[in-house]
Amino acid sequence: MLPSGQAREALYKAGMTKQLNIAVAGCAGRMGRQLASAALAAGHKISGGSEAPGSDVIGADIGQLVMGEPINALVSDGPGSAAAGAQVWLDFTVPGATLAALQVLPGLGVRAAIIGTTGFSDSEEKVISAAAENLAIVKAGNFSLGVNLLEALVKQAAARLGEDWDIEIAETHHKHKIDAPSGTALMLGRAAAEGREKPLSDIRAAPYDGPSAQRQPGQIGFSVRRAGGVIGDHDVTFGSDMELLSLRHVALDRAVFAHGAIKAAEWAAEQTPGLYDMSDVLGV
Repeated sequence: MLPSGQAREALYKAGMTKQLNIAVAGCAGRMGRQLASAALAAGHKISGGSEAPGSDVIGADIGQLVMGEPINALVSDGPGSAAAGAQVWLDFTVPGATLAALQVLPGLGVRAAIIGTTGFSDSEEKVISAAAENLAIVKAGNFSLGVNLLEALVKQAAARLGEDWDIEIAETHHKHKIDAPSGTALMLGRAAAEGREKPLSDIRAAPYDGPSAQRQPGQIGFSVRRAGGVIGDHDVTFGSDMELLSLRHVALDRAVFAHGAIKAAEWAAEQTPGLYDMSDVLGV
């Protein structure tokens, strides 16, 4: 249950949290509402939020959408209005919208951006790197503590096990997820490749399909499932001819990502411009 406005103010005054003004992209969506809820629960203020132009919630009070209590922060149809007065921008939307926001945030006085959007192309990644010259950006394929610890374990296992051990990454998400493999699966793949001291692009296996789809030694394979309402299930399997080692993470509540994003926001607000990830936030 979210604390009331008075309770949130009490948290701030008691020094339990350094209060931030936070704006949320896609604030009426499933993840956007989770982000707003987590920010309010941590004692921060929501100064604004955005939704796509034409949305039927434009002009609505974000507090009413999230918890049925007005907070005098309205849904806008773009980052120009939504981010005005914010210190941190939370964005778990789609690549085009995220990139557009990054272009205007510095001019609005925003110090930091937390990006959970996935599915960026190589050229779009370069745009994000350029934006980090003016913003402290924490970008991650997954903001949960467990997944980021899993990433460290995968890198260590890949480094210690020889190339005769196959690496396969399997992920399952809800049927509405757009990009595949998931950003988290790719994050784990990059960690495994780093453990092997090679770029993922050099050793990523093509999808297994057709009459000549035999697995090639030394490559990292990916498999994708989309079903029902699965929040996120990732499994990294290391296999030799004699044994299998499986490292797995299952998200049981979407709120885990939002809580991690708020921790990242609190950390990023104190950083100089640059491109960071959750390993920096957590000191993993």
